[in-house]
Amino acid sequence: MNTENHSQTAAFLWSIADLLRGDFKQSQYGRIILPFTLLRRMECVLEPTKAQVLAAAQEHQNKPDQVREHLLLRAAGQQFFNASPLSLATLSDTQTRDDLMSYVQSFSKDAREIFEHFEFDNFVQQLANADLLYQVVQRFAATDLSPARISNFGMGIIFEELIRRFAESSNETAGEHFTPRDIVHLTTSLVITGQDDKLKPNSIVTIYDPTAGTGGFLSEGDEYIQSISDKVTVSLHGQELNPESYAICKADMLIKGQDVSNIKLGNTLADDQLADNRFDFMLSNPPFGVEWKKVQKKITDEHTEKGYNGRFGPGLPRVSDGSLLFLLHLVSKMRDPREGGSRIGIILNGSPLFTGGAGSGESEIRRYLLQNDLVEAIVALPTDMFYNTGIATYVWVLSNHKAAERKGKVQLIDGSQHFAKMRKSLGSKRQYITDQQIDELVRLYGRFEETAQSKIFPVEAFGYRRITVERPLRLNFQTSPERIEKVLAEKAIQKMTAPAQQRLIDALRGMDASVVHRNREQFSKLLKKSLADHDVFPSTPELRALLNALSERDPEADICMTKGKPEADSGLRDYENVPLGESVYDYFEREVKPHVPDAWIDESKTDALDGEVGVVGFEIPFNRHFYVFQPPRPLEEIDRDLKACTDRIKQMIEGLSA
Repeated sequence: MNTENHSQTAAFLWSIADLLRGDFKQSQYGRIILPFTLLRRMECVLEPTKAQVLAAAQEHQNKPDQVREHLLLRAAGQQFFNASPLSLATLSDTQTRDDLMSYVQSFSKDAREIFEHFEFDNFVQQLANADLLYQVVQRFAATDLSPARISNFGMGIIFEELIRRFAESSNETAGEHFTPRDIVHLTTSLVITGQDDKLKPNSIVTIYDPTAGTGGFLSEGDEYIQSISDKVTVSLHGQELNPESYAICKADMLIKGQDVSNIKLGNTLADDQLADNRFDFMLSNPPFGVEWKKVQKKITDEHTEKGYNGRFGPGLPRVSDGSLLFLLHLVSKMRDPREGGSRIGIILNGSPLFTGGAGSGESEIRRYLLQNDLVEAIVALPTDMFYNTGIATYVWVLSNHKAAERKGKVQLIDGSQHFAKMRKSLGSKRQYITDQQIDELVRLYGRFEETAQSKIFPVEAFGYRRITVERPLRLNFQTSPERIEKVLAEKAIQKMTAPAQQRLIDALRGMDASVVHRNREQFSKLLKKSLADHDVFPSTPELRALLNALSERDPEADICMTKGKPEADSGLRDYENVPLGESVYDYFEREVKPHVPDAWIDESKTDALDGEVGVVGFEIPFNRHFYVFQPPRPLEEIDRDLKACTDRIKQMIEGLSA
C-alpha cells in the first residue's frame, strides 16, 4: 500500500469527525479519533487468533491472574490479548457504553493502560451523552485496518497524518509529536549504514529515542535492521512526554511484539527513566528552540552536583533552547568503545552549530564533543522539511568508535539542494527527500571524500582562542562650566550636603577654566589642592565621580597610569579569535600591533580548563565552508537593464499624458 493510499485511509478516518460537529469542539476531535483508530487496529491484529484466545480464557478462567495472562498471551500470539467475545461490530445499540468499556477492560494490562492515557472513558461518556457513541463505533467497525491490508509502517503514517490534522484543528504543533518519514529514513540510514559488525546473525541490537513521539524513529530503525538481516534481534527503548503520543508509541510496540516496559512516559531531561541503560544506536528529533525553564533546577543541580559523572558535565546552554541538553543526554548513554561503542543521529536546528561565544555553555558543549572526537558528520537538510517550521536543520552523526580514517576529523555534507517539491503542502512541509536523494547523501557520507558537497576538517579547525585586546585610557581634564554641570549630575556628588556642594563648586570655579590638562596625575594634584583650599575633602567615590565628570577621551592625552601600569580603556576594549594551535602572541604581533601599536593582551583572561591565555571556544560555521562567491554582473549589463527600464517608464508616462 503506498503513501497516497495511507493518506486516503487517514482522510476517511478523520472524516468520522463530521459526526462530532456541534457536540464537540474541533480541538477534541483527535482525542476521540486517535484512540478509536488504535482500538480498531488492535482488534484487527488480534482477529486471526480470537477464537483460540476465547477458548483459552474459558479453559483457564479459574487460574491465578498472572498465569492466566501468560497463557492468553501465548494463545493470542501477540504481546497483548483481548478476552472479550465482543467486538466493535457486535456492541449493543442499547448499552453501547457499558459494552465498549467492558470490551476495553478485557485487554491485557499494557493495552488497557494505553486507553487510560487517552482518558478514553471520559470521552466515551461524552459521546454517549450526545447520543453519538453507537454511530462512531459502527463507522470504525466498518474500517479495515488489518495487517494484511496495512503494514505497521503504513499504520505509523496514518497515525501521524491523523495527529497532524488534529494539531492543525486545535492550533497545536504537530512537529512536536513526530518527524516526517523521509527525514527519519535518512537519519536512520546515516547512523546504521556500515555497521555490519553490530548486525551479525543472532546478535541483539538496542535502539533508543529519548523523544520518542509516536515511535517513528524506533519503527524505522527496527525495519531498517530487519531488512538487512532478519536474524538480528532488535530491542526498542524510548521515552515520551506527551501522553497521547506515548500511547500510540506503546500500542505500536505492542503490535510489533516489543517489550513495552522499555517505553516510558515522562520528561527525559528531568527524569531519565532508563538511567542505567546504554544503547547501540540512538535516534532523536528533539523540539527546536524550546526552553527548559520548567526543569531548570533539576538540570542545574545535576550539572553542579554530579559534573561529568552526570549527563550535563560539559556545560549548560541558555534556558531558551534545550536542544544541546538532549545531545548530552544521548552521549551519556553511549556504550563503552571496548564493547563496540554507540552511534547517534540527532536532528538539530542551526543554533547548536554556533550560538554562544567562547566560554559559554553552548561552546563548552561543542568543545567537549569535538575534543573527545565524538562528532563524525553533520548533514545540512533542505528548508521546508518539517510540519511546523521551514527553518534550516541539520543531522548530526556522532560515534565513540570511529573508523581509523575518520579519527580526529569531522565531515560536513551540504544536502540543502537534495529535495523534491511536494504536490500538496502539509503544514510547513513543502519539500521532501526522495529515496534516490537519500541514497546519494548516504553514499557521500560513506565515501568520506572531499567534493563540492562534502568537506572534511580536522577537529581543531573549529576551535579558537578568544583574547582580550586592551588599549590605554587617555583623558583630558578641564573645569569648564559645561563640565562643572556634569559634576552636579553625579549621584555621589548629589548625596553631599548643600554647603559641601557649594564649597566644591567654588573650588572648581577657582581653577583656570581655559586650561585643558592632558595628564591625569598632574590634574589630580591641582584639583586636590584647590579642594583643600576650600575645605573640601572628598571620599574615594566622590573623587572618582569628580574626575569622571571633568574628563573626556583624548587620543593626544597622556596615558592614565595605575600603580605604574597603563589603565585600560573599557570603551576601546576588543576581542580577537585566534585559530586554535597558533600562538596568541604571534597572532597579536602580526594582526593587531601594526594597526594599534599601544595595544596589549589582557593576560589575566585565561581558559578555565587549560589555564593558557585566552578563552577557548568552538563553533561550526557550516554555511561559510560551502559559500560560493557569485561575482556581480558587469556594469554595462546593469546599465543596459536600467536604461530599458527607464525607457518603459517614459513610454508609460507619455501614454498617460497623450
